[in-house]
Amino acid sequence: MERVETIAKEIVAREGGYVNDPDDPGGATNHGVTIGTMRRLGMDLNGDGKVTSQDVRQLSQAQALEIFIEHYFARPRIAALPKVLHASVFDMYVNAGSGAVRILQQLLRDMGEDVSVDGVIGPQTIAAAKRAATKAPDHLADAYGIARRNYYYALADRRPSSRKYARRRDGGKGGWITRAEEFIAPRYHLSDAEHEARVAAWG
Repeated sequence: MERVETIAKEIVAREGGYVNDPDDPGGATNHGVTIGTMRRLGMDLNGDGKVTSQDVRQLSQAQALEIFIEHYFARPRIAALPKVLHASVFDMYVNAGSGAVRILQQLLRDMGEDVSVDGVIGPQTIAAAKRAATKAPDHLADAYGIARRNYYYALADRRPSSRKYARRRDGGKGGWITRAEEFIAPRYHLSDAEHEARVAAWG
């Protein structure tokens, strides 16, 4: 549990404080916890009978840690995956919910595993991930991180309002890309030129 708490603290630090960006479909967010999550959990922190952005502002880091560990690590069964995947899948689950698992399942399919892409970590996904980790113990974490990075680029391709998260104003790598690359070995990081080529079509 100590290692999971450490990962959760790193996620909270990575997410930062309160933001309410109109281009973010998640709405008001604090320490990485969205208003949607707080409404689902009934977290009316100021006791006014409804969960609003004011409640999001009041969320503490300690509360965020509890939410992440319980609802984004334990309940999705990330602990059942090979340890090499824990940090990146956990971090992505906070960022993209069950989409984090779909990315893993598609990667496993690309590696030849017969697994459904349904966003649920069940016996099939657990067994496939363990086999993949056995076959490629030194590469699975990098492969997942690269798949995350590709997901972010593809999302920005489809949704122009989200491109600012993948590309900074000066053209460099945006937060989504640098976040994915925190879980990828440096030798697999894109160069500035490669990043610029990838986003060139965005204008």
